[in-house]
Amino acid sequence: MYILNFFDHILWGVQGALLQNRKDGHEIMSNGTIKKVAGPLVIAEGMRDANMFDVVRVSDQRLIGEIIEIHGDKASIQVYEETSGLGPGAPVESIGMPLSVELGPGLITSIFDGIQRPLDDIMRISGNNLKRGVEVPSLKRDKKWHFTPVKAVGDYVESGDIIGTVQETDIVLHKIMVPNGIAGKLTSIAEGDYTVEETVAVVETDDGTAKNIALMQKWPVRVGRPYAQKLSPDMPLVTGQRVIDTLFPIAKGGVAAVPGPFGSGKTVVQHQLAKWAEADIVVYIGCGERGNEMTDVLNEFPELLDPKTGKSLMERTVLIANTSDMPVAAREASIYTGITIAEYFRDMGYSVALMADSTSRWAEALREMSGRLEEMPGEEGYPAYLGSRLAQFYERAGRVITLGSDKREGSLSVIGAVSPPGGDISEPVSQATLRIVKVFWGLDSALAYKRHFPAVNWLTSYSLYVDTMANWFNSTVNQDWMNLRAKLMRMLQDEAELEEIVKLVGMDALSAPDRLKLEAARSVREDFLHQDAFHEVDTYTPLEKQYLMMMLVMAYYDNALNALNQGADIEKLVKLSVRERIGRFKYIPKEKIEEEYDAIIKELGNEIASAVRKEDY
Repeated sequence: MYILNFFDHILWGVQGALLQNRKDGHEIMSNGTIKKVAGPLVIAEGMRDANMFDVVRVSDQRLIGEIIEIHGDKASIQVYEETSGLGPGAPVESIGMPLSVELGPGLITSIFDGIQRPLDDIMRISGNNLKRGVEVPSLKRDKKWHFTPVKAVGDYVESGDIIGTVQETDIVLHKIMVPNGIAGKLTSIAEGDYTVEETVAVVETDDGTAKNIALMQKWPVRVGRPYAQKLSPDMPLVTGQRVIDTLFPIAKGGVAAVPGPFGSGKTVVQHQLAKWAEADIVVYIGCGERGNEMTDVLNEFPELLDPKTGKSLMERTVLIANTSDMPVAAREASIYTGITIAEYFRDMGYSVALMADSTSRWAEALREMSGRLEEMPGEEGYPAYLGSRLAQFYERAGRVITLGSDKREGSLSVIGAVSPPGGDISEPVSQATLRIVKVFWGLDSALAYKRHFPAVNWLTSYSLYVDTMANWFNSTVNQDWMNLRAKLMRMLQDEAELEEIVKLVGMDALSAPDRLKLEAARSVREDFLHQDAFHEVDTYTPLEKQYLMMMLVMAYYDNALNALNQGADIEKLVKLSVRERIGRFKYIPKEKIEEEYDAIIKELGNEIASAVRKEDY
């Protein structure tokens, strides 16, 4: 482990130096000409000096592209803009750097496309429709930010150390870190107002070289940002969604997949997690989905208030919009752009939640480019490397100790939606995803048809983080949490078996205890698992309230079963008026739940006692 970390640090140091050399213009540029155009794929010749994954400018319109394959002096380029009208002989120029994102103040509240071009700036230049070849910096170059140092001249700093802060929004304090590959003594640092390109500090390295540090740094999107140590996923990412937090929780730094057919609520689940998940920063990637869904996000998020701060949710959100009508090749880059931005905020010590909607559209972009490259197709036409590419993306999640002398803890949780054709999760993208992720929230069209939302099927979904987080739930919420969860799961599984019997022989064939179990399971489904995303109270349920809701359902079942053993009539027990009050408990505001819980328990006791009196039957 330590040997691997040692070599990792050497690798990051070499790469940091390489990136710095390329940025300083030391890399050999390569110019060629177009030989062939096939949709988003352009073949250029004369590119012998270019490198894999270098960014290129194609034709006189300077369309952005990326080299994805090299044969001799021929380079295959995926172009991130519309290629109609291009022809052989047009110039191609490599800029000598891999596709990179700009990381610095100005990311929060921004809306980027798949290659980090700010859509608001592009709109001011070209109107509502995107035009080709528009060159706009990712971060605004004219805006000044107030920089407050936390280090002083003479301090020794290393990669990842925080040298100062910028108040980016009312919610987010942007921490300016020493770029990777730089370590030494601070010879200059000063408070003041700076643009993202201006030098805020100077570091003299051990070999006497002076390195300027600005508010902004760059990082190649296909390379994960380094960290010191990865931690065990033993604490949950609380989402406020009962079916998730109670039955199938995701860990901080964990990975989850949300597969489901059209109309089953994938996007609403992603929106709910983006709104309510216990994360400091949210990165939402609209990757190939419909434009009207991204419009909903853009309209909703500025109006939503952050429950922790009371400010707009957009003040801690980065949006990447690469909808289905945008160039297909940019989809492939969009999830890497998003996760690199997310890693940057993780390195500051924040808890970050990334939503990718959806990885199926990203895989379709991979399939299209693979077909145009004439690669040997795998299952259903997807490239043979689909699984490894998905793994490279999801494995960048985690709860980590960051680089830097103060050893901050940060986490990056990734939730990816999957859109299998016809809801068939046996297709390649779903199966490759399930081999990687540890949480599976399987959305069910039958539940959605019954208007049961979130339509997470409790019989097919699972979470492999449950056992590692059991101690956290028992010690933080209540020592009986895991026991109650197990009872609920058992009851739902028993209900599925009993319903099969009912279909065969009818309800009358069931014993009174089995019928009571069916009623209690219905209460679990309708009163606990069903949740209204658009109700001001029910949209978010804190863990304490979830625990009380479980207690109420189990209190009804245990007391009714005890009454049944004492001779009470099953008809009376299933028609207790207190059951309606139990069902309405989820709409009770947080400040009144203790009072309402005590009142319901008291009323339940009275009604059960009444049901077992001799004179009542």
